[in-house]
Amino acid sequence: MKKYILLLSILLLSGCSSSDIWGWYVIDPSTKSGWNNIVFLAGGFSSTILLSIFAALLSITIGLLIALPGMSNNYIIRSINRVYVEFVRAIPLLPMLFWVFYGLPVIFKSLGLDINIDAFWGAVITLAISDSAFTAEIFRAGIQSIHRGQTEAAQTIGLNYYQTMRHVILPQAIRRILPPLANQFIYIVKMSAFASVIGMQELTRRANEIVVTEYRPLEIYTLLIFEYLILVLIISYFVRMLEKKMGSNENQIG
Repeated sequence: MKKYILLLSILLLSGCSSSDIWGWYVIDPSTKSGWNNIVFLAGGFSSTILLSIFAALLSITIGLLIALPGMSNNYIIRSINRVYVEFVRAIPLLPMLFWVFYGLPVIFKSLGLDINIDAFWGAVITLAISDSAFTAEIFRAGIQSIHRGQTEAAQTIGLNYYQTMRHVILPQAIRRILPPLANQFIYIVKMSAFASVIGMQELTRRANEIVVTEYRPLEIYTLLIFEYLILVLIISYFVRMLEKKMGSNENQIG
């Protein structure tokens, strides 16, 4: 293993000294063109973050609404959850993105509605629907992990189903499902790269545009990887802080 690491280090170091193999000048902040490329790439952060936040919020909302029928004693109502989850999970993200972006406007038009979907909202809807199936299963598992005695205790003091879920079950369940929800948010951030294929100016789209003009894909995509890495590390840091604040620990929950 040490031998391979040494060979890789030698390769990288030798490449940095030879412009015939590597072209790091395209992202060299000491040059005007390199700095402009870095600024252009970094400009995609805002779009990626905004897209991911909207998609995550919509995914959580849909996921919760789909999770609740999955815990019903009625087979027909429970089937709504299973059909939705299995159907959505089976569809790859890219075909779904094309279907939403190109297909929904056609369906709206056939219904007499003049509604166009731009790249941003097409990506938001696609990511939200695709992720909502996984979010629904996370919510269902989290809610079912709460001891049934909590529900019975809430009913004895006169709380209805809605009040029980809002004030008793969900606050405890959210503490338990926060880590997997955070993982799903990171998944959304990474999958937002697919929005580049429909023209949205996020991180990956901007990287592709520079590659077309500079013809240095390895260097540009290397910087792109580090951009996503920085973004994910920042998200992970704030999630850990939120976990500590909420006491997201199994041993702290009765």
